[in-house]
This record gives sequence, C-alpha cells and structure tokens, in this order.
Amino acid sequence: MFEKLKTFVGESIQEFKKVRWPSKDELIGLTVAVVVSSILLLVFVGAVDRLFFLVIQWVMG
Repeated sequence: MFEKLKTFVGESIQEFKKVRWPSKDELIGLTVAVVVSSILLLVFVGAVDRLFFLVIQWVMG
C-alpha cells in the first residue's frame, strides 16, 4: 500500500514540474476577466429574476 502511495507522490511531483504557471501579468488579467464576467452574469441573472417576478406578479393580480 505504501509503495503505491510513494509512486503516486513521485509521479505527482514530476507532473507539477511540467506545469507552465502563469506570469503575474497573466494572473492579473485572468482575475480581472473572471471578476468582470461574474459581475455581468450577476446583473443578467438579477434582471431575469426581476422580470420573472414582475410577470408572475402581473399574472397573479
């Protein structure tokens, strides 16, 4: 059992060495993109929710 764990950890370390980590500028750009897209999605979902609320309120009287 410990041999399999040792093999897994060793292979994981080898794979982490192959990873291309983003630069600071790339990380900032991607973070801004995620925040902006999250805000846009928030506004869209809020608008649709409000629209559905108004429609249901109108239908129910």
